[in-house]
Amino acid sequence: MAMVAARAGVSGQTVSRVVNDSPRVDPETRARVETAMAELDYRPHRAARALRTGRSQTIGLVVTTLATVGNSRMLQATAEAAAERGYALTLVTASNGVAAAFESLAEQEVDGAIVLNEASAQVATVERPRGLRLVVVDAAVDAGFVSVHSDHAGGAAAATAHLLAQGHVAVHHVAGPADSFAAAERERGWREMLIAAGADAPAPVRGDWSAESGYAAGVALDAASAVFCANDQMALGVLRALADSGRRVPEDVAVIGFDDVPDAANYRPPLTTIRQDFAALAHRAVEALVAEIEGGSVAAGPVIVPTSLIERASVR
Repeated sequence: MAMVAARAGVSGQTVSRVVNDSPRVDPETRARVETAMAELDYRPHRAARALRTGRSQTIGLVVTTLATVGNSRMLQATAEAAAERGYALTLVTASNGVAAAFESLAEQEVDGAIVLNEASAQVATVERPRGLRLVVVDAAVDAGFVSVHSDHAGGAAAATAHLLAQGHVAVHHVAGPADSFAAAERERGWREMLIAAGADAPAPVRGDWSAESGYAAGVALDAASAVFCANDQMALGVLRALADSGRRVPEDVAVIGFDDVPDAANYRPPLTTIRQDFAALAHRAVEALVAEIEGGSVAAGPVIVPTSLIERASVR
């Protein structure tokens, strides 16, 4: 650091501020220091910084599975958002429960953790290690940690309203797992929109997020003219089931999914869906966690990220 300071013509404290991304450095000085760092191949020593600051500059990510597209995309987006803030990311699967995942993160001395989706359902029932700062994605939590989630109910309501606007008198629903916060919110948005429109809400058919469960649901919905699926993978299964039974989409049945996975536009037909902004969701989760770690302003209530309807050929 002393060599960088000498090369840039600044103090060691200024170099430290640049390394720690302090706003108290003017752009010209920051550029000089960064140039000197590059010329000298200088890199901050993470272990030394941890000893000095009491922080490891590492956050944990807790998931139950990476088999779902949503979790995989959140892993990538969270790693990128953490790197932008100068934090490394360590992944822990909750295959033995969230409590064991928390203990593993505590042993690794992470500064905080983000808990995703299905793993979030267990957070309120376990004791987390003292000092482990937490942000939970997709959970109805209001005690001791910040929650961040997409506007699942609003997106589901928009999908249902779009189908009703096409003249369908009933909109069937392929729901996600019963213990999923996201699935429950999407089911709530679907049901409330039908009630507001004066339409009956048929009993939902429940899946497990997989295309296989969507196929089974599609077989069961042999009389439906409009189907809203709680995710795109189940919608893919529904499309196949309808094709196998000789029913055309969208001529005989309209189908809408949720997530807007990268392949949704290449389904046959291209899938109308509700887009989750995974990058924004990860950014807000990392932002909230870093604020807790570094003593910044923390949101008082849930942080809700908007969703949007993407119209394609699976609806007339």
